[in-house]
Amino acid sequence: MSKITPLSRIKLLKNRIIPPDYKKAAVLMLFYPDNNNNTRIVLILRNKYNGVHSNQISFPGGKMENGDGNLELTALRETYEEIGVRPSSIKVVNKLSSVYIPPSNFKVQPYVGYSDSNLAFKADKKEVALIITPLIEDLINLKIVQSKVSVNGHTQKVPSYLIDNHILWGATAMMVYEFLEFYFDMTNS
Repeated sequence: MSKITPLSRIKLLKNRIIPPDYKKAAVLMLFYPDNNNNTRIVLILRNKYNGVHSNQISFPGGKMENGDGNLELTALRETYEEIGVRPSSIKVVNKLSSVYIPPSNFKVQPYVGYSDSNLAFKADKKEVALIITPLIEDLINLKIVQSKVSVNGHTQKVPSYLIDNHILWGATAMMVYEFLEFYFDMTNS
């Protein structure tokens, strides 16, 4: 995963520094068929706000709440809240490696799920600026590039993907990278 991991995070992970007071969160990497039966994946562009994840591309998801029961249920609840997809229409099939995000002190558990049918989205306007649904072929053909992003008010170059003219970097890019490694291993075996 180091090919897509920002240098500052690599240093932190080498030291294995994850504070004991981290917050739990979960996201859902959701696949579904469009009207032409092409497989698509759901990403969101978070709204601009005064916070570290403002205006970033991510998967639907968020912080675990007391009533969730477990992180898988967190991912499903947040997906419903952010893009309007009911948990009953999603089958969760796997989870990826959790990712610690130092700027927000979240440890995020990504889940992989799918729907058997095309989905109608309803973005939560408070949290989601845009729903992005690239084809799985677009995801599979992503190449790692260097992009300039603003981190805590400082511009730095980070390994990233460009998808639908948006920069996909950080934890979400790391999750995509792990999924692609798994996908290529499965298709090449």
